[in-house]
Amino acid sequence: FITGLRLQSGQRVMGDLFIDCTGFRGLLIGMALNVGFDDYGDCLPCDSAIAVPSAASGPLHPYTRATAHEAGWQWRIPLQHRVGNGMVFSSRHWSDDEARARLLDNVQGTVLAEPRLIRFRAGQRRRHWHRNCVALGLASGFMEPLESTSIHLVQRGITRLVQMFPDKGIREPAVAEFNASMQDEIDSIRDFLVFHYHVTGRSDTPFWRQCRTMDIPDSLTHRIQLFRQTGRIAWNPGELFGTTFWVQLMLGQGLIPEQHHPVVNAMSKDELGKFLADIHRQVEEQVDRLPDHQQFIDGYCKAPPV
Repeated sequence: FITGLRLQSGQRVMGDLFIDCTGFRGLLIGMALNVGFDDYGDCLPCDSAIAVPSAASGPLHPYTRATAHEAGWQWRIPLQHRVGNGMVFSSRHWSDDEARARLLDNVQGTVLAEPRLIRFRAGQRRRHWHRNCVALGLASGFMEPLESTSIHLVQRGITRLVQMFPDKGIREPAVAEFNASMQDEIDSIRDFLVFHYHVTGRSDTPFWRQCRTMDIPDSLTHRIQLFRQTGRIAWNPGELFGTTFWVQLMLGQGLIPEQHHPVVNAMSKDELGKFLADIHRQVEEQVDRLPDHQQFIDGYCKAPPV
């Protein structure tokens, strides 16, 4: 158990419960309590990122753009006064200089700062709550940036801690439930991320060939086989990515079911076509009356000049 912390100032802070928010270092959960780490690098191959801001250029889009490259992928996140850019890559397939050069070659607008290198390890602690220490954020684990899940996992950890807060002492069943629920949720996110890499039509580089042939978790194998053979989604309540996310990802990656549910046959192909066309028309009519993204920002939440 942790009885207290000694700060750099020399001050000693005593407590009954400690929350480790020390990032990748995990000073309390890892260094002090020696809780191990399950590394997902065998199925999430990227371990590095280079980030750089650039000047805003062109119309403001309401979405993040992710572009696949030979050994990873690039993000572009438009903000009001700048654009966030980054290259996520595997250091086993690209050097830092190669990744940096490819990123800068594909940045739109003037680069505003020196590119910053970030190393990370995808995975999670074997116990998120151990003795009287609860790890939150990067101290508890990290799933690579592709679906931007870090803030969600911080909030879920806080919510679960509040629900199971040990106001009358730490109880092992509550600790076990906290750990199991956190691990299950992170594993479901892991499966969703791994699918992006594994089920790919690319085989033009060593990185993508590795992704196609790498071992994947049994839980993801089950999800893939179930959808391929029956068109059904394996999903548990509480998972971040629901059935619609999985359907669009699987179909988008070219995984087409071998059969469909017989209820689909209740509607003819012509009826289905008309039904979908009506939905498309109604959406277009609504969208035509809406302001574009820049107009909405200007009218409701424009940031002050910087």
